[in-house]
Amino acid sequence: MNKAFDYHWWDIDLVILWTDALIYILVAAVSIFVIYARRHEHLRAPWRQILQRRLAMSSLLILMAFVVIGLLDSLHFKVPEAQRDDGRFQYSTEVYSLFDRLALPLRNRTEKTYSEPFAYRLYAKESIELADGTIRRDYPRLQYGAAHLDDPERQRAADIKQRSLVVLAKAMLAALIIVIILGSWQARRNKTTFMTSLRHMLTGQTNWPWRSVVATLFFIFLLIIFSIELGSHYHILGTDKVGQDVLYLALKSIRTGLVIGTLTTLVMLPFAILLGIMAGYFRGWVDDVIQYLYTTLSSIPGVLLIAAAILVMQVYIENNPQQFATVLQRADARLLFLCMILGITSWTSLCRLLRGEALKLREADYIQAAQAFGVRSIRIISRHLLPNVMHIVLIVIVLDFSGLVLAEAVLAYVGVGVDPSMNSWGNMINSARLEMAREPIVWWSLLAAFMFMFMLVLAANLFADAVRDAFDPRLRSS
Repeated sequence: MNKAFDYHWWDIDLVILWTDALIYILVAAVSIFVIYARRHEHLRAPWRQILQRRLAMSSLLILMAFVVIGLLDSLHFKVPEAQRDDGRFQYSTEVYSLFDRLALPLRNRTEKTYSEPFAYRLYAKESIELADGTIRRDYPRLQYGAAHLDDPERQRAADIKQRSLVVLAKAMLAALIIVIILGSWQARRNKTTFMTSLRHMLTGQTNWPWRSVVATLFFIFLLIIFSIELGSHYHILGTDKVGQDVLYLALKSIRTGLVIGTLTTLVMLPFAILLGIMAGYFRGWVDDVIQYLYTTLSSIPGVLLIAAAILVMQVYIENNPQQFATVLQRADARLLFLCMILGITSWTSLCRLLRGEALKLREADYIQAAQAFGVRSIRIISRHLLPNVMHIVLIVIVLDFSGLVLAEAVLAYVGVGVDPSMNSWGNMINSARLEMAREPIVWWSLLAAFMFMFMLVLAANLFADAVRDAFDPRLRSS
């Protein structure tokens, strides 16, 4: 078997996990909805109102940055590690994602154990053998952090400052290019000069919040370039117990948070929409059965139900190891099952809202007229009730997203969240319990998880407020 060989990108073996497939389906569904909404003014008007708000546009751009990282981390594959004599490849057992390949320096630059952000030595003393054979207790030098410096104690501050100025200049240049592109596009669209469009953009005299767009993109570019420029020479957020870069772990956790927030919604929506509308429209014994169902489910403590389901899934995985070829597939199965359990236990609140709305709409004149003309119930529900409750569905989806992201952290903290081998902010917070109790305190893992979770949840909440204001008929009419 030949070990030295070359391969092309088309020689890789694609690996499609269950969550990857569902994410692709979700992206396709969102794309179809965007195309459909662009052709209907009653859907374009609320979204136009949302995108014309400064905070909403900035929040959307930040969310899109998270989504791009999550999508890059959802393209999995195996690379060839050897070539047989017959020309076929033998593939590695390790599964990579496209994000792993792009962040390969962060992934491969592992130290021995803990190190502080921007440190050049380990966080704990060790016995070091000197050149003369004597042994001294000291902080060992990192293998990768500040390895390019001869005297890091004196050179580190100046090096970080110099590189930060370069990062700032590159981010400003990227923002300037965006301003030129937007100004040229606006000038061509409005048939004005470039300077006039640029002046209107910078003074806020346009219908769209271009100043907020440029400022947000500058902030995003600044973080990306800073991570690339300084992350290749330092551990920006330090390292964990086994020496892995905390910045890489926090970025890898984005996909888990997005999967929890989006796939859980896919599981929840069919139950909530179907049962809620049926209960409000048919009333009678159908309403009684559905009310009994979601009242009983709401009475069961959610954490206990999730814990029991996860333990059952864990036992199944351990008893059937042949169904899961890699550790990643086993962790992905547990993540998918967690999304299903969260969806099954969280549909009741939306079902109540839709039931109440369906009860009100059932008495509307156009519904009564349709029933009088003998229109079938299924057609009334699909053509009249469902479109008129979609604003509630959309508002609840966006509002519940941040709650589901935070729920993953809580579940991981109590030990019933995602698989411990999977990167997630909940697992980072869970491991920080012991790190905060040691002396000296390891604080940067908790801070990193908090920062990323805070940015995602804050952006989602601000965008949810704009969606609620635009789609709620009562707020829109006022």
